[in-house]
Amino acid sequence: MSATTAAAVILAVMVAAFVVAKLLKVSTELSLFAAALAGALAGGKGVPARHIVEGAFTYFDIVLIFVTATLFMNLLKESGAAAFVVRAILRRFHRHKAPLFVLLALLLLVPGALTGAGSVTVLIMGGMAATVLRTMDIPGPKVAAIIFIIAGLSAAAPPVNLWAMLTAAGVNMPYVGFFLPLLIPCVLLSLLAIFILGAKAKPVDLAKALAELPEAPAKMTWLRVAAPFLVFFVFVLAGRVFPFNLPALGLPLVFAAAAGTALALSPARIALLRVSRETVHQLLPLVGTLTCAGILVQIMALTGVRGLIAVTTVTLPVTVVFLTLFLILPVSESVLMWGAAPVLGVPLVLLFNTIGLDPVVALAGMSVIWPLGDAIPPTAIIGRLTATTVGMKEPYGRFLRYCLVPAVLIAVVGTLMVVFSKKLAFLAVF
Repeated sequence: MSATTAAAVILAVMVAAFVVAKLLKVSTELSLFAAALAGALAGGKGVPARHIVEGAFTYFDIVLIFVTATLFMNLLKESGAAAFVVRAILRRFHRHKAPLFVLLALLLLVPGALTGAGSVTVLIMGGMAATVLRTMDIPGPKVAAIIFIIAGLSAAAPPVNLWAMLTAAGVNMPYVGFFLPLLIPCVLLSLLAIFILGAKAKPVDLAKALAELPEAPAKMTWLRVAAPFLVFFVFVLAGRVFPFNLPALGLPLVFAAAAGTALALSPARIALLRVSRETVHQLLPLVGTLTCAGILVQIMALTGVRGLIAVTTVTLPVTVVFLTLFLILPVSESVLMWGAAPVLGVPLVLLFNTIGLDPVVALAGMSVIWPLGDAIPPTAIIGRLTATTVGMKEPYGRFLRYCLVPAVLIAVVGTLMVVFSKKLAFLAVF
């Protein structure tokens, strides 16, 4: 049996193990681990303990970013900062739909952009944003669609984009130059989504909205809200402006410093241990997915499957790859979640780099498309979480129908970014 045939057989065993595990209603994380273990056994490697441990720690740095960034956002929510900002914006702009939509979209972008997880956006800002949108007489499925689309784009927005991070790590490419290629499409597409889906919205019922929103502490001020973000950006920018005079702090430490600032300036007493426990519990599925995805990728490399996928992808007609990105990226995300990035993202970036495209802009375009899969079964974690958070009573299919137009726009923009990445390379400067 040739090496290619052997790798193909092992891949088939991995896919079969994953499908069987999902049919038995095993979690996505354990299904990934089952696929990895089945592949190792099929490849004659037994149970390779060393590779399992190494794979489990592949994305440990990203897990640290996840935990510290989400703790930071949860502390801001506990301090009343999020409620304070939403209530202040409502009082000022409740009669003006356009600026209100713009500010709501930007607020929804922040949690996911800082943590890399759309679920954090839904959990921290989704409920309050839904309260405001419902008082504008927007149907529940449309409200859920608005929040899901922007939550997905927030996960793709800089500074933390896990799809780009995982893929960049797989091709030994530094996570540098992604800020503008991710920021510009994510902001513009978020604004398009909220204005398209909220086109028939009525003015806000201010009294009703304020009554349903959580109260903000009396001593909360804009300075208390802004100071933690100021600390974060000062540390990030200082490392870039003075790279030879300051040590590399790393995003986990920077987020920890911002979280400490939020805790120190909070006008409300915060039970830090309770919030920390809730943060870890909230992130367990995401951390588990990253851990098991790392194990899967390690075993795929050990057995030759990763090389098979890479060679197959690189030898496909480029036109076919371009025309199917809108399909293969969301579907892979719906099955593997972030595991789709190292499995498919790595060979795709290698292909695009080989044919002369800009790998940074091309990867940014792919990263904009990937989050769409979070509404598609079998996982649909963010989609179902959004429907639950906004209290949607209608069938899930109606929510998906409202997501269709923004999703098409996102897929088109992401694909065009890949196709014309060489001409857009000037964006990858920061």
